[in-house]
Amino acid sequence: MTWKSRLSVVGSSTPPAFLFVLLILSFTFLHSGCATNPPAQKASQLLPPTDIPCGSPQNDEDIDPGLPVTAPLKAPKIVIKKAKKKLFLYSEEKLLRTYPVKLGFNPVGDKIRQGDKRTPEGSYYICMKNPRSKYYLSLGLSYPSIEDAERGLAQKLITKNDHDRIIERISKKSIPPWDTPLGGEIFIHGGGETWDWTYGCVALCNKDIEELFKVVALGTEVVIQQ
Repeated sequence: MTWKSRLSVVGSSTPPAFLFVLLILSFTFLHSGCATNPPAQKASQLLPPTDIPCGSPQNDEDIDPGLPVTAPLKAPKIVIKKAKKKLFLYSEEKLLRTYPVKLGFNPVGDKIRQGDKRTPEGSYYICMKNPRSKYYLSLGLSYPSIEDAERGLAQKLITKNDHDRIIERISKKSIPPWDTPLGGEIFIHGGGETWDWTYGCVALCNKDIEELFKVVALGTEVVIQQ
């Protein structure tokens, strides 16, 4: 068989070149949709995780010293830095632990009213402990505070009666009313720390809230900063 006859045989069984180009372009187009149009979020992804492994501190100032944490702590204090997504546990001004946290769906800015999905900023205290929380374990925060009540009244978000009820409860170091337009039921709880998924609470992974729950007493100071 001559080279011309061989070429004719090959040509008769091989698709034209433009078909190869079309095939390649079609393949590329179909797969590019995975990057530009990601699949819709599954319903299960909207639920809080059950027990997510904790991350480790990224900055030198956040390094966990790994000191023993045993109750009772002396002059305990919790500081939450929202921008860093960190919770710092102190005893007599000595840093004991650094925990990664996640916040509300709307993590930037102070909480203003019920339903804004923001984590409040200010000075609070642990006003309750719930060992049967829906989110493993939880520590209730004394939001709204006196400062929140004053702001709410000035902005006409709450009534004078609401304002006075908040002042009365806080002055007694008890649980403030959680049924005003300012919102309430803000907790430090478990359930994971993968993304900002809460409605204003502070979420830790379960093993971290378990340790914190054991050593933190009612009345412990909690400072939340942006």
